[in-house]
Amino acid sequence: MTTTVFIPDTEARLAVARQVADTVLFEGYVLYPYRASAAKNRLRWQFGVLVPPAWCAAAEEHDAQHTECLMEPKSGATLAVEVRLLHTRRRTVQQAHADGTYETVRELHLEDRVLVPWDEGREEKVEIALPVAELTGDGVTVPFTRAAAEETEPVTDADGRLVGRMVRRREEISGAVRLSTAELDGPYRTQRLRVVVENTSPWMPEDTDDRDAALPYSLVASHVLLHLDAGAFLSMTDPPEWAKGAVAACRNLHTWPVLAGEPGRADLVLSSPIILEDHPAIAPESPGALYDATEIDEILALRTIALTDEEKREARGTDARAAAVIELADTMPPEVLERLHGAVRSLREVTGPPDAGDDPQDVFRPESPWWDPGGDTAVDPDRDHVTVDGREVRAGCRVVLRPRLRHTDAQDLFLSGRSALVEAVLHDVDGGVHIAVTVEDDPGADIRREQGRFLYFQPDEVEALEDA
Repeated sequence: MTTTVFIPDTEARLAVARQVADTVLFEGYVLYPYRASAAKNRLRWQFGVLVPPAWCAAAEEHDAQHTECLMEPKSGATLAVEVRLLHTRRRTVQQAHADGTYETVRELHLEDRVLVPWDEGREEKVEIALPVAELTGDGVTVPFTRAAAEETEPVTDADGRLVGRMVRRREEISGAVRLSTAELDGPYRTQRLRVVVENTSPWMPEDTDDRDAALPYSLVASHVLLHLDAGAFLSMTDPPEWAKGAVAACRNLHTWPVLAGEPGRADLVLSSPIILEDHPAIAPESPGALYDATEIDEILALRTIALTDEEKREARGTDARAAAVIELADTMPPEVLERLHGAVRSLREVTGPPDAGDDPQDVFRPESPWWDPGGDTAVDPDRDHVTVDGREVRAGCRVVLRPRLRHTDAQDLFLSGRSALVEAVLHDVDGGVHIAVTVEDDPGADIRREQGRFLYFQPDEVEALEDA
């Protein structure tokens, strides 16, 4: 295994991007209600999972990520690469007996927590620093290995008596990072950088359908940070006009590179399995990691505070990071929670007095709102319908979801093919039609219905199943 020590300047620049990179690393790690028993926490590791090649062929998973981006390095420039991932560490819980033996159990109850079996994520990284000049042609391949290990942690009760232990086992993982560059034709000194991260584990599956067995040998939440000490990267999202053709020709598989760090600088790139914009940043109001960036911090915090004491005990025993979320929510000062309610970032400072001719009395203020949804009898979400596939779809009907890229985001695409119940058909003031639904078999459907928090699709994104 190659070990690289970054120079202070490089380390400082990479640190600028690590706050967002940490969010990518732990996105979906443990979801509300932060308990191992929750349905949404039973199928884990959804982003950046690189499985062993032998299992990849039999499953809808990948064994490699392929990043290509454009850069303009100066003479003598050095490229720093930091591959970041989680190494699955399988935890079992054992109860201690008086004779000194231990028994593996499904739960171990303590006063403040309930310990259960769980897969933890151990942070790993591969650091590489090479002169850009060495990456031409076939480039450089850097193999890496993380050894298998087993750790035991004793568990004591409130009185300090030994009641059990936790055994953590991680398997050996191996991989390779392949780096190469190619000069582009044209008047500019631009290079296409290729970074391939692949799982090279020789593990052979006994059951091709057992994803759970493959995870300990997988590279989880894999992503790459890049730093150029002299020169700049080009934006892959908004490239200059002359580079658009070269950007379109870049091949990015299972990851996407964006400029990272503060706006106005282009020496950092984050290649992430989660779609981001250039220069992503964490909102300054965010109080800490909640592991679900598709949700709103305020809602998650309030829901976490409202968990029962028993639910909080199980969450604390599920994972140290889940326990930290419970602690964060329970100890959050009112002024911090209030800050989560919203922020305005688009206001501009007024630098001069109003014009002399501006008279506040001249502003027209209608006596009633321009539109009152309660008084408009032309719309009724509970009774309105829309025609889909020649059939009327209204509240109470069942549909199959077929989200389209032009209407939705990446999260809704996971629902493709799922059946859903129509809760309402809504007409907006611009003449658009929106179908509000709850997904069938969603354990949170009743809560969504009570709070009116539905998923919305357009008529061409659903297929009618049957009338209510």
